[in-house]
Amino acid sequence: MPSVDLEYPKQPYSKVNRYDSRASYALETIHQIVNTCPILHVSFTVPNSPFPTILPMIGQMGSFARPSADTGDVLELYLHGYVSSRIMNLTRKADGNSGEDKKEGDEEGLPLCVAASHVDGFVLSLTPNSHSYNYRSAVLFGHATLVSDPEEKEYVMRLITDAVVRDRYRHTRVPPNGAEMQSTSVLRVKIAAGSAKIRSGLPKDDKADLENGELLDKVWTGVLPIHYTIGEPVPGEYNRVEEVPGYLREFREEFNRDARESAREAATVVRKGAKSKFDD
Repeated sequence: MPSVDLEYPKQPYSKVNRYDSRASYALETIHQIVNTCPILHVSFTVPNSPFPTILPMIGQMGSFARPSADTGDVLELYLHGYVSSRIMNLTRKADGNSGEDKKEGDEEGLPLCVAASHVDGFVLSLTPNSHSYNYRSAVLFGHATLVSDPEEKEYVMRLITDAVVRDRYRHTRVPPNGAEMQSTSVLRVKIAAGSAKIRSGLPKDDKADLENGELLDKVWTGVLPIHYTIGEPVPGEYNRVEEVPGYLREFREEFNRDARESAREAATVVRKGAKSKFDD
């Protein structure tokens, strides 16, 4: 962990404007939100298209050069996908054209925006207008380049696999064979800026409504906590391992417990960067 809390620089495109008291630019906060999000939404522009493209992808913050780096350290975002997918081809083209018309100070690679979000609860207030969510959201801005080093690619495949299910990578047939490595491309995103926005705690209503005794007596207010739950394992058709391995049982139990506790904590504790007078 760094000796100081590192933050991403506030840029015009990354600064939180509405309810900025809920904002955080801390690397630790942003990286934790990204690394615990099962799906990341990655947006980029496509030539000759009037609309930006958004893809759901799996990714993880990490550092091949410093594998033991903490989430509070400077990290890169790794994304993986099929070798001939559109985002990989566009990144390959951006890499090939990196020397053409490049201005001083420009970063190499394909510009990307990456969004991650968690919903921790439905916040039910006295009036429809003051209803809200408890949530954690983060956005990263950066430039993607293709990873060509086989060792780094394998590092990323292990990183992402173990991020989905802890300790899964070494309990499979590894390392990936040549065909698997060739069919998979990995993007390394160098982050230029990022921000997070968090809402937690109980409902907040206007003073006039709080002084309305009749309203208080008839409208239930509070939070309905929300969290992911991993269900009972369902064996595959050709599975020949009779009992679910211990590492999977432990992962499921800890995941469900931690998710439940986190959602309940979000309902009662106002986290740093989450406080504001009114809810959106």
